[in-house]
Amino acid sequence: MRIGICDDEREVRDRFIEKIRGIYPEAQLKEYQSGEEVLLDGNPPDILLLDIEMPGKNGMDTARQLRRRHKDVILIFVTAFRDYVFQSFDVGAFHYLLKPFDDRKFMEVLQRAGEQFEERIRLEDTGNKRETPSLVVTTGGRHIVVNLEDIIYAEVFDRKVVIHTMDSDIEYYGRMKELEKKAGDEFYRSHRGYLVNFRFIRKYDSTTIYMEKGQALMAKQNYREFVRRYLRFIQKKEKE
Repeated sequence: MRIGICDDEREVRDRFIEKIRGIYPEAQLKEYQSGEEVLLDGNPPDILLLDIEMPGKNGMDTARQLRRRHKDVILIFVTAFRDYVFQSFDVGAFHYLLKPFDDRKFMEVLQRAGEQFEERIRLEDTGNKRETPSLVVTTGGRHIVVNLEDIIYAEVFDRKVVIHTMDSDIEYYGRMKELEKKAGDEFYRSHRGYLVNFRFIRKYDSTTIYMEKGQALMAKQNYREFVRRYLRFIQKKEKE
């Protein structure tokens, strides 16, 4: 197991190393003093403890870029700032540790992260790795497989459905209702022309949902149900 610590303060990294050694003495540890160093590492750790407020690229921006290339990294934010807790769900963070915290809490979170990593390895070794839900769309005469978890939001435009991901925008002839049914509980139809992924929401109000990339409209009659569903999604993520 490879565990990384990203913090611009040497003393903080040393304290985490000491704590980690007490839990996983055989783990391979990797240190980073900036988000840029994390992104330059072509072989990132299995578990990453990531500070948020750092000089240069902050931890949240680092996590967003890291997720585009390495979806399996288990992210644990370690910060004194509460402001980013909702954004942490957008990048699929495993946990959000708020300083100050005691050793027992740190041990509990790190052990659960280690158990998740070991379970993933076990499933891969037995050939039972969970498949990422996907759909196949036809555009420009080509069949394209789209992983549902990569969809930020979808919209109806000029009789087509347009799927927006971090890397591309995919247009195809189809029905939003069918995509909504396929997408599942982590998505919400905020407007007749928009379907949003809860994981990529940055902020919202009664008329607009601001996504990690782009924005979607909110129908007035859907606002209350949207808030209820989104809060339920956040509570579920907090328990995982």
